[in-house]
Amino acid sequence: MKIIDVVCSPGRSGFFFDDQKAIKTNAVADGNTYKGEPVTAGFRSIRKSGESISVMFVLEDGQVAHGDCAAVQYSGASGRDPLFLADDFIPVINRAVKPLLVGRSIGGFKELAAELDSIVDDGYVLHTAIRYGITQAALDAVAKANRKLMAQVIADEYNTTISDKMIPIFTQSGDDRYLNADKMILKSVDVLPHALFNNLKKSGKKGELIMEYVLWLRNRIYQVRVDENYKPVIQLDVYGMLGEIFGSDYKSLVDYLGKLEEVALPFKVRIEGPIDAGSVAGQIAALAKIREIGEKRGVKVELVADEWCNTLQDVKDFTDNKAGHQAQIKTPDLGGINNTIEAVLYCKANGMGAYLGGSCNETDRSAQICAHIAMATSPEQMLAKPGMGTDEAFMIAHNEMKRILALKDIVGKAPAPKAPAKQAKEA
Repeated sequence: MKIIDVVCSPGRSGFFFDDQKAIKTNAVADGNTYKGEPVTAGFRSIRKSGESISVMFVLEDGQVAHGDCAAVQYSGASGRDPLFLADDFIPVINRAVKPLLVGRSIGGFKELAAELDSIVDDGYVLHTAIRYGITQAALDAVAKANRKLMAQVIADEYNTTISDKMIPIFTQSGDDRYLNADKMILKSVDVLPHALFNNLKKSGKKGELIMEYVLWLRNRIYQVRVDENYKPVIQLDVYGMLGEIFGSDYKSLVDYLGKLEEVALPFKVRIEGPIDAGSVAGQIAALAKIREIGEKRGVKVELVADEWCNTLQDVKDFTDNKAGHQAQIKTPDLGGINNTIEAVLYCKANGMGAYLGGSCNETDRSAQICAHIAMATSPEQMLAKPGMGTDEAFMIAHNEMKRILALKDIVGKAPAPKAPAKQAKEA
């Protein structure tokens, strides 16, 4: 099977690009936007409508394989690649990727993905968002060429087994942390609610507003749940705010985590991004130390590495140094989805919780493909994405995994149909 064309179309993503530094410092919330001056390179306003690029591989039998190039909400922050705008990067794909693929026969995914993930254009490796989208399309192309599910291709090439059950889903509330929490509880979501505590106005100068919210959420679960056995994990993303509150006084920070644990009982608590140390090395050292102190004191709150854990090598380094209990594998930041697959498998093999994450700023297509990765690699949990509305993202992740469960023992088992025999020419 050959690729006969590569076609790009500009698209919307499921959320916005936000200037994280500005939000933490000078931004003033104004409805669904912010007032203030942007401080991160590339931003002309603090909030910018999210963009994506659909990359479509046209195959010689008429099928179309496709993936979506997308970048995270907080582009340009914590060592990430810069703002990703479709008009800027479609020409790069047409120049650097298309000539490499048109007329090429499709082989295996691993080899093709590794090649696409390492393309150099004008002296630089391609933007992570491009590598993310073109490797999604590559996986879809290999699956279509072999008449298999994408999860089956991954399982075959990475020697894994497709899960026979759903992977736990973690949903994001955004700022609407009360109404969206109700949606999650009513739908018995496995891990909730994200909550978006990304500045001191939301968290409180001593973390008191986070504490109040956890108490409210604990009680709300009992009030709203439809199944008395429903016992979700409470996972909060605090965007480094505990570091803003406690500085390098990690003992006091751990004391605070212990109080959160007590307030949330009997529900397990995870805190994502407790601090932002400003560098990869600093973040690893800090999270490792906080984990060490917490474990010595018997505090069971788990720490989730997020900021500065951007690449496959970062995930390995955080894992090897026990920097947190769980690593968010932020899929667009890792570039090619081959790196995401390897990151999940590395975490699982080395005692780190694997959280197949990503961004609210992705698309329905990237979310569907990540569901195939999740089912083929069995991480501890996966993120419902895109957007912050809860319902739509949960539906996408849930339904795609259900489809995989329904089809995994049917699709790819029968041989491909033979081409019709050519009729002999009339005499």
